[in-house]
Amino acid sequence: MGAQHEGRGDLFDPRCPTRQLLDRIGTKWTSMTVKVLAEAVPGEVRFAELRRRMPGVSQKMLSVTLHSLVRDGLVARRVEPTVPPRVHYRLTELGLSLEAPLAALRAWAEQHMAEIDRANAGNDDAQADALDGR
Repeated sequence: MGAQHEGRGDLFDPRCPTRQLLDRIGTKWTSMTVKVLAEAVPGEVRFAELRRRMPGVSQKMLSVTLHSLVRDGLVARRVEPTVPPRVHYRLTELGLSLEAPLAALRAWAEQHMAEIDRANAGNDDAQADALDGR
């Protein structure tokens, strides 16, 4: 696989799984899920609580996100054998290590959103003017 060093990926190698990993961890739902779980006291959160703390997420999207995070070893899932089963989620050590970079990205987005909105509006206006022949 491309120029990998010491088990590290190479983002610029089209065959490198780093690209797929970035697709998975770079979503808004992953960022929100990691944040909610990182803030959890005592450390575990049930599915319904996660969904309540993440306005706009559908049950299906949260399920898909959690499945991916569990599969990647970022989140641990614990099932209580009750009827119905109670499912709890918590960040693993690896998942906890992801919180700081995602927090930095969230902070950057919140800090620069107004600038991005202005750029979008200006570019949208310029494109509309070009289409109108102005």
